[in-house]
Amino acid sequence: MMIIQRVVLNSRPGVNGEPTAENFCMEEATMLDKVSEGQVKVRTLYLSLDPYMRCRMNEDSGSDYILPWKVSEVASGGGIGIVEESKEAGFSIGDFVTSFHWPWQTKAILDGKQIEKLNPDLVDGHLSYFLGAAGLTGLTSLIGIREKGHVTRGANQTMVVSGAAGACGSLAGQIGFLEGCSRVVGICGTKEKCSILVSELGFDAAINYKDEDVAQRLRALCPKGVDVYFDNVGGDISNAVIEQMNTNSHIILCGQISQYNKDVPYPPPLPPAIEEIRKTRSITRERFLVLNYMDKYPASTVQLCQWIKEGKLKVKETVVKGLENTGAAFQSMMSGGNIGKQIVQVME
Repeated sequence: MMIIQRVVLNSRPGVNGEPTAENFCMEEATMLDKVSEGQVKVRTLYLSLDPYMRCRMNEDSGSDYILPWKVSEVASGGGIGIVEESKEAGFSIGDFVTSFHWPWQTKAILDGKQIEKLNPDLVDGHLSYFLGAAGLTGLTSLIGIREKGHVTRGANQTMVVSGAAGACGSLAGQIGFLEGCSRVVGICGTKEKCSILVSELGFDAAINYKDEDVAQRLRALCPKGVDVYFDNVGGDISNAVIEQMNTNSHIILCGQISQYNKDVPYPPPLPPAIEEIRKTRSITRERFLVLNYMDKYPASTVQLCQWIKEGKLKVKETVVKGLENTGAAFQSMMSGGNIGKQIVQVME
C-alpha cells in the first residue's frame, strides 16, 4: 500500500448554490501500490479547474456526457503527471502524460488507454499549457470559432467575447484576430482584466460589466454591429450583446457560467424579446460541444502549438500551488478570481 493525499467532494452546494472551498476536503488515503498489465503509475504535477465542473457538483449533472462527482469520493478532471512505473506499451518512466479523467490526488494508477504522452518541446517546456491553450481549452476556442463563428478573412467582421479574461475567452479573442476578424471587443469584470486584454492580448477594447453600461459601451465600441459573439457567460450580458448583433450573425455557445448555479436547462432559453431579435435577424445560436469534433484535434493542436511558439497566441494562467488549496482555487475561479486558465500545481 502507498499513502496519498487526495481531494474529495465533501458536500454539494445545492443546485442553485454558489460553490465554496468547504465543498471540497483534502484527506490522506491508502492505495494499493500494484501496477497491473495495461496500467501506469503516475505522480501528479498539474490539475485543471474548469467552470463546467460546477455541474459535476450536483447529483445530476444535467448532461449525458458529464458524470456527477460522488460525495466523499475523489474528484477528477484534466490533469498532467509524470510516469513512475509502466506496464503499458508506449509509456516509460519519466514520460509526461495527460488525461481527461485524472483523479485529484498526489499519485494514481491509471489505465494506459486513458492517458496520452506529451511532448514538452511543443510548448517550450510549459507543460501546464497542455491543460489550457494547447489542450481542450484551446481546442474549444479554435474549433468553436471555425465551426460556429463563420469568420471570413477580409469581411471586416467584429467579434465580441464575454468572459474574455477567462481560460477560453482570453484565447478566443486572439484566435478571432488570427482567423480574420478585424475588430475584437472583450467583456470582463475588473479594470485589471480590461487592461490585460487590451495591452497584452491585443483586444481592441474591453468593457468592465461591473462598472460600465454594457449595452451603451457596445454601441460605442461596435458601431457597425456585432458579427460573431463568443459566449462564455449567458444572462444579461449576452442579452445586451445579442441586441447589437447584425443580421445573419453567429453566436458561438461555449459556456453559460452565469447560469451554472441555477437549475435551468442548457443552453438556457433566451428571454422572449431577445429570442425574437435572434429569430428576426437569423442569428445562429447552436449548442457547441468540442467532444463532437475529435477528428479535428490533431491538426488543431498543431496549429495552437505553432501560434504559441511563434508568440502569436499569448497564454495567461492563474496557478495555485498545493493540492490542499484546490477547493479555494475552485471557489475563486467560479467567482472570476482567475485571469486565463485556472491551474493547481500539485508538485514541482
